[in-house]
Amino acid sequence: MLRSWPRKPDRRDPEYRRAEDRMNFIVHLFVFAAFNSGMWFVRIIEYADWHWVYWVSGVWGGILLAHWLYVYAIANYSPLPRKNTSEESSQG
Repeated sequence: MLRSWPRKPDRRDPEYRRAEDRMNFIVHLFVFAAFNSGMWFVRIIEYADWHWVYWVSGVWGGILLAHWLYVYAIANYSPLPRKNTSEESSQG
């Protein structure tokens, strides 16, 4: 059974931001894995002399590591303040 978010999704909700960031990282990880496995598979099968494959995998892997560090170690998921509406700002 599919689970849905228990309340209206809102970027100001820290749990929603954490879940969204983690899902974005997982998508990034699967795209990296699919693309790199395909690229290395073709390189090996074709006996291609592609020296750039090392650079693509290394740089993209470094970016993926930075993305992981941000999502799981650096990101601040504390509650964000509510937006001021025009009624609240006109009072007082």
